[in-house]
Formats: sequence, structure tokens, C-alpha cells
Amino acid sequence: MKSLQKLSLFVGLIIFFSSCQSGADVSQTLSKTETRADMMNKIANDSTMANEMLETMMNSQNGKMMMQQHQAMMMRDKGSMMNMMTSSPTMMHSMMINMMEACKRDTAMMSGMCTAMMENKDMMDMMEKMKGKKMDMEMEGMKH
Repeated sequence: MKSLQKLSLFVGLIIFFSSCQSGADVSQTLSKTETRADMMNKIANDSTMANEMLETMMNSQNGKMMMQQHQAMMMRDKGSMMNMMTSSPTMMHSMMINMMEACKRDTAMMSGMCTAMMENKDMMDMMEKMKGKKMDMEMEGMKH
């Protein structure tokens, strides 16, 4: 009986110490494309983890450089998009229609868009003028 207790104690200690050792090697885990993609998607879809990842990237030299390059590229893309929109009114109209349709499907996007427009005085002035024109047109329609 005592030997059974000693054996079970010994097995228990082995199990305890083996469970205390670290799991898989991070480099080995990240070397698998599918696992790495799953981890990145999990981080990207969790706002807390995404913020932690951004903070970690901003604290690394390589991450800072990548973020700055991405920001510069987005600024160039924004400028070229603005040029495209001003040179092609039909494209601008199409993009606006698509954006409005996206807003109809996404209430958070709609709310953000409305807030941004209301905070812009020029936009509010223009909408008031357009509202006045629309009312004038409706009154003209009633006269006929």
C-alpha cells in the first residue's frame, strides 16, 4: 500500500512539473501559415487585442517604419482619389451612391458619417441651401 502511495505521489509530481513547462515555441507556432493567419484574424477582430498590437508595433522600430510608410501611401492614395473624383463627376456620383448604400446597411457607419457632416459648418450650410431649393421645387410642383 505504501509503495502504491509513493508511486502515485511520484507520478503526480512528474505530471505537475511537466505541466509547468512552457507550451509550444512561439517561433514554431508562427511558422505555420494557417496558425499565423488564425492568430492575426483573432487579434484583428478583437478591439482590445488590436489596440495592444498597434501599441506594440509603435514601440518597435520596424513597426514604426511600416506604419509611417502605410500612412504616406494612404495620403498619396487619398490625393489620387480626390483627383479622380474631380476629373470624373460620374465616378464621384457613383462612389457617393455606393457610400450611401453602405451606410444604409451599417448603422455605425451612417452615424459616423452624419456626425462628421454635422460637425462641418460648410457642409451644414450647403445642406440647408439644398433643403431650401428642394422645398422651392416642391412648391413649384404643387402650383402646376
